[in-house]
Amino acid sequence: MKSTVDEIRQRFDADVERFSNLETGQSATVDAALCLELVAEAAAAATPHAKDILDVGCGAGNYTLKLLQRLPNCNSTLVDLSQPMLARAVERVGKVTTGSVAPVQGDIRELAFADGRFDIVLASAVLHHLRTDAEWEAVFSKIARALRPGGSFWMFDLVESPIPAVQDMQWKRYGEYLAAFKGPEYRDHVFAYVAREDTPRPLFYQLDLLRKVGFGDPDVLHKNGCFAAFGAVKPLCKNTKKSDHRALRGH
Repeated sequence: MKSTVDEIRQRFDADVERFSNLETGQSATVDAALCLELVAEAAAAATPHAKDILDVGCGAGNYTLKLLQRLPNCNSTLVDLSQPMLARAVERVGKVTTGSVAPVQGDIRELAFADGRFDIVLASAVLHHLRTDAEWEAVFSKIARALRPGGSFWMFDLVESPIPAVQDMQWKRYGEYLAAFKGPEYRDHVFAYVAREDTPRPLFYQLDLLRKVGFGDPDVLHKNGCFAAFGAVKPLCKNTKKSDHRALRGH
């Protein structure tokens, strides 16, 4: 049996400090600091005139903080299951922006946002908690609707391989990374909560889903073993060609 939403929330309530380091990012993930930089840089490059950010599963606010270094004074909507995480994120983000900071405690599957409300959506190490294919498509569709035309959606997350032997190999490498970082007990601890809580999907499953719900061609910023950073831009209009989109985005 997988963990309930409340059980997942309780674990994050007690883990705020690990998510509060802007230099390392979430340390239990491979290449966390690199992908934190890449996602922020890509979001700023793809959506340079952004004013409104939605950070899904914001944790202690690292991804919004990194993005605000490049796009200062945007308005930030921070979503997380954990109230202690949200409190830390609001405290940290509020110190570096004159834009509004709106915390929302809740499950992305149950929240509603106005169409075209945001310019950038960020989601770091959170969507792997989605369960069924229907939930994955519903959340991706919700995010696509919440973005303005020309807005972008960027993720860093745990992914699985569709090839069982490769999945085994990647999981072994991930275990070696965790053991080298904090010892075999830490590896076993992380593996235990991943088994209880997470249902990741392959990278290409998610790239295809981005196209299905209306995004333009996605891009992979980085992939190392069972972690990947990737995203896509919502077309300016349904009939806009890629060349037209690139030209218009520059104005």
